[in-house]
Amino acid sequence: MGWAKALYRQGRFGAALGQRGAARAACSEAGPPPARPETRVKAEKVALSDYLPGISLTGEIRARVQADVAFRVGGKIVARTVEVGDHVAKDQVIARLDPQDQQAAIESARAAVAAAEADLAQARATFDRQQSLMGQQLTTRRDFDQAEANFRTATANLEAARARLANAEEQLGFTELRAGMDGIVTARHVEVGQVVAQGQKIFTVAADGERDAVFRVDERILIKDPTGVAVKLQLLADPAVVATGTVREVAPAVDPQAGTVEVKIGLAETPPAMTLGAAVAGSPEIAARPMVILPWNALYETEGKPAVWLVDRERRTVALRVVEIERYDAGRVVVASGLKGDEWVVTAGNQLLSPGETVAIVEEPAPGARP
Repeated sequence: MGWAKALYRQGRFGAALGQRGAARAACSEAGPPPARPETRVKAEKVALSDYLPGISLTGEIRARVQADVAFRVGGKIVARTVEVGDHVAKDQVIARLDPQDQQAAIESARAAVAAAEADLAQARATFDRQQSLMGQQLTTRRDFDQAEANFRTATANLEAARARLANAEEQLGFTELRAGMDGIVTARHVEVGQVVAQGQKIFTVAADGERDAVFRVDERILIKDPTGVAVKLQLLADPAVVATGTVREVAPAVDPQAGTVEVKIGLAETPPAMTLGAAVAGSPEIAARPMVILPWNALYETEGKPAVWLVDRERRTVALRVVEIERYDAGRVVVASGLKGDEWVVTAGNQLLSPGETVAIVEEPAPGARP
């Protein structure tokens, strides 16, 4: 029986060896592991299209010339003759101050003039007498020179007193505030009874004449200088009311809070319905330019710069190309430079690509074809 068990064990071991040898043979016949499958992408041919950016902004109508009107002296306001929205003439009095202080200054200046005139009369008489005595050699040169000096000083003092009187009378005239221009009162900053300082603004007056449409524009839109660009304006309250203008002025500084730039559009003619403060919509009249327009998912990034993947149709390989973007629109990007006609750009499946990789282009189904 011992020899039978030995043969049985030997047979099992041989069978196991045979199975392992067969497995190794099978592996050697299978060859190397399968290659990585090609990345499936969608691509479209680069083509130039007439691109016209649709920009529409909302602004308001303002006067070309607008000024804050203020008193040239301080005091208490006793009268206000106009309201916001009133039309005023250039020399019209629109507010008054209490003139009591100025009137007191005038009385004091008049008294000073009278005293200076009396001093001058006395000095003239003394000088005339000394001059007569000098001709008769009955006085000294020192007394004559002193009389002449006193006469000249009295004359100068009278001139100074008269100048102070004229200044006091002028200050009295400053207690009346005049509009300074023909226009419309757009703002009132004080009330009757309020004490104001010299130069403190009282009213804001918009001058008659030329009008501007003023807009707050996002600084990113102003990539190029828009001065002179024609703009079509439309009254929001009545779209049938339209006007045209040109960009007249662009503020040199950006509003740090809103990140916008003030742009003024000079109106060639202002329709009567476009009154001061009226809201208007403005659209620049820009000619269409040939640009490359791609879907937003065609855009890639390399070293912080925008780029796209180009496909070599013959070799079916891809390469990365840096481009310059003109504008980002909803669902698409407008390429300013970096691409040319007859090139193919990957529009889907570009997330895992690497330079030189072989790809399989998925053709777009024809319109109306069944899936």
